[in-house]
Amino acid sequence: MAHNEAVDVVLVGAGIMSATLAVLLKELDPAIKLEVVELMDSGAAESSNPWNNAGTGHAGLCELNYTPQAADGTVDIKKAVHINTQFEVSKQFWSYLTKKGTFGSSKTFISPVPHLSFVQGNDGVSFLKERFKTLSKHHAFSDMEYTEDKATMAEWMPLMMPGRPADEVVAATRVMNGTDVNFGALTNQLLAHLTSAPDAQVKYCKRVTGLKRNGSGWTVSIKDVNSGNSREVDAKFVFLGAGGAALPLLQASGIEESKGFGGFPISGQWLRCDNPEVVKHHQAKVYSQAAVGSPPMSVPHLDTRVVDGKKSLLFGPYAGFTTKFLKHGSFMDLPMSVRAGNIGPMLAVAKNNMDLTKYLVSEVMQSMEQRLDSLRRFYPEAKAEDWRLEVAGQRVQIIKKDPKKGGILQFGTELVASKDGSLAALLGASPGASVTVSIMLELIEKCFPNKTSGEWAAKLAEIFPAREKVLETDAALYRKINVQNNVALELVEASNETESYA
Repeated sequence: MAHNEAVDVVLVGAGIMSATLAVLLKELDPAIKLEVVELMDSGAAESSNPWNNAGTGHAGLCELNYTPQAADGTVDIKKAVHINTQFEVSKQFWSYLTKKGTFGSSKTFISPVPHLSFVQGNDGVSFLKERFKTLSKHHAFSDMEYTEDKATMAEWMPLMMPGRPADEVVAATRVMNGTDVNFGALTNQLLAHLTSAPDAQVKYCKRVTGLKRNGSGWTVSIKDVNSGNSREVDAKFVFLGAGGAALPLLQASGIEESKGFGGFPISGQWLRCDNPEVVKHHQAKVYSQAAVGSPPMSVPHLDTRVVDGKKSLLFGPYAGFTTKFLKHGSFMDLPMSVRAGNIGPMLAVAKNNMDLTKYLVSEVMQSMEQRLDSLRRFYPEAKAEDWRLEVAGQRVQIIKKDPKKGGILQFGTELVASKDGSLAALLGASPGASVTVSIMLELIEKCFPNKTSGEWAAKLAEIFPAREKVLETDAALYRKINVQNNVALELVEASNETESYA
């Protein structure tokens, strides 16, 4: 085995999380020496791949599960507002990079696509009306439109209205400034930008086989999957951003903070349409409500996707179950993740979520005709020959200890860091990719507190003129930053009123 190499940072996984963190760290400290290690032969091969996610620039504009309704009918918009401002923080980072001139065009990864919410039935309509009333008072959602008029809806979503019963009760909201994001293209653009700088490498076909404490840092054992050769790298900081594989690596680290975490893998599938005659009639992302008893990740939506300049439609997701933690993983991933410290929470979750397990099994067993029936709730005149099944990426939902229930299944993302800040991992799923920048900023503040309040503070303020909390409350500043981001990312054309903060 070769003599240990030494770097400042090792990042495991070449997806959107690691790519974002690596570029951020390099912007904050150009002298930092870092290495990204990836098991596959390219970046963005798992959840960041454009066909493995919905590509929605999650901003709370259309996702109805971000605005729960209480028993008294009121709608809580806190989560939607927070996710919206997090997405604006992501856009600030992308704007900063595109303005540098060496990053490349934003048109390769972000496109303007309207975001709509669509509901059926009296209960759905009363909920959407209340949601609109509450959300549209907030400056981040002031452009939202609401209608119960079917002629208007036929203009907004011409594919979805023909063939509906004349007496069907429906309503919709629309926000024109939504986006579609190709997170695969963005990830690879970030990686290319990263490796154009000195002391920054991305190494593919490499598996991390061990993590050992080494003084105040870590020794990372890395095996080449093609040659079988191994090497060890000493790092001051390690980030585990390997999607579903982050949990086993976190467990391998042995840090106290990893105890009790388990993972519940959920696979996904989409129906995909590439027929240009169909695609041209639907230029929107339309989200609806999950069926009663279905989990949040099952919220149905019919989306315009823009991948490599071509438009397609995706409908789904249809959930599924496998014991793999990655799309290209092993069926032993789940059983091998069971530990003495997490078996209790995992069994509690299994016992308390039998409905979810039954739901996932029933989704797997669905026929193509049953999947098309779900699609026709959105698009009544859908033809079978226009659609094919696309297997999506794996999601590993987090299982956490809970004093009352023993264990809970968490839908969302979780940042886990060692007490000394030398190792951090990101676990979980949606709205992950859209809010990556906020999550990675939180990680940097958690793991490098002295630097963020010291030598990195000025650069952070330059890249991020306004963070989430200010954007949530300062309407004028929100509008200014939003316009500047949209112009920089070529989502709208520049106007005379636009000021520059470059």
